[in-house]
Amino acid sequence: MGTTHGDGRRAPSPVIRFEAVSKRYPDGTVAVDGLDLVAPAGRITVFVGPSGCGKTTSLRMVNRMVRPTSGRILFDDRDTATLSPTDLRRGIGYVIQQGGLFPHRTVVDNVATVPVLLGRSRRQARQEAMGLLERVGLDLSLARRYPAQLSGGQQQRVGVARALAADPPVMLMDEPFSAVDPVVRGQLQEEFRRLQAELGKTIVFVTHDIDEAIRMGDVIAVMRVGGHLAQVAAPAELLGHPVDSFVAGFLGRDRGYRALGFEVAGELPLEEEDAAALGDAVAAVAARARDGWLLVVDGERRPQGWLAPGDPAPGTAAGVSVTPDLLHLGGTLAEAGGSLRAALDASLSSPSGRGVVVDDDGRLLGTVRAAQVLAVIEVRASAVRAGDERALAARVQEAAAGAGT
Repeated sequence: MGTTHGDGRRAPSPVIRFEAVSKRYPDGTVAVDGLDLVAPAGRITVFVGPSGCGKTTSLRMVNRMVRPTSGRILFDDRDTATLSPTDLRRGIGYVIQQGGLFPHRTVVDNVATVPVLLGRSRRQARQEAMGLLERVGLDLSLARRYPAQLSGGQQQRVGVARALAADPPVMLMDEPFSAVDPVVRGQLQEEFRRLQAELGKTIVFVTHDIDEAIRMGDVIAVMRVGGHLAQVAAPAELLGHPVDSFVAGFLGRDRGYRALGFEVAGELPLEEEDAAALGDAVAAVAARARDGWLLVVDGERRPQGWLAPGDPAPGTAAGVSVTPDLLHLGGTLAEAGGSLRAALDASLSSPSGRGVVVDDDGRLLGTVRAAQVLAVIEVRASAVRAGDERALAARVQEAAAGAGT
């Protein structure tokens, strides 16, 4: 399976089809039972489920690290069983937990490994590897280090870069971000989604974490113990319409809140904020505080945090300027045109109770309160229940404005 055509054009990413695929071991254990599934071209399909449900086995059957007992796996219309394992794997990138890097090779040589095996000169492969390291967000000063000299998150970035090095149309990712802390994990997920939007690979991704599945997947396949496919759906459909009690239980009790991540907030009635600037005198801006809080922005009106001028602290004394160490942090920012979940989270996490809404460049547009966001949610939910979409936008605006009074 080549990754590019002879004229240099990138080969299109294939649809991956599982047709009645099963894996039974000699002791009678059934890992996967009659799996029928389509992983769309250029999208991320996530296998998720409890331990022992066959999700990793399903993934490893794609590159024939595990051979199916019965059934077929096709790339478009090509049966992978008709391809040699070597040719098959040349067109597949593989990312596993903790990177799976070669400990005796430098970072740049880890990434260059497959291109060199495919015939590129070492010099060319290293040049391309440096570009990939930059693309996955790694400082190029790390290129000459060895894996043991990197943090867990850095190792995972190298693992992603190595999987991308041969420009494979298919990528398999087996719990790739599970070995790092939650903050780094979120950064890696966001970075990979950005990369995927540019590259359009066909990706099969395995995780045990339903939140990661919802965040990463275009299509989610929920597996149950015994290797049975319980439900395949887009994230919003899965959260809104679990097929049975097993899927509903696996999704968790807060699935309604998570579903808000797929509801566009639309035009919320933003309140204008009389923001202060870093460097202003605290005493001079104190009177502008609303409900005891004043938003502080930088010179480009990017929010920096909240000031409570009434705090019994040295920073409130006359003549003292607004500095970062006086600010209350912790509130998230919601982008205009983002989701209802982001808007609600911004308002709930803000120390002032006013969620900060910014534009695409991170500049302040205004604030919104939780009651206003909840009013929009309730109106939309009522309209859906009633099957009435007419004049919904006007009713949303009316309800949200009323909640702000």
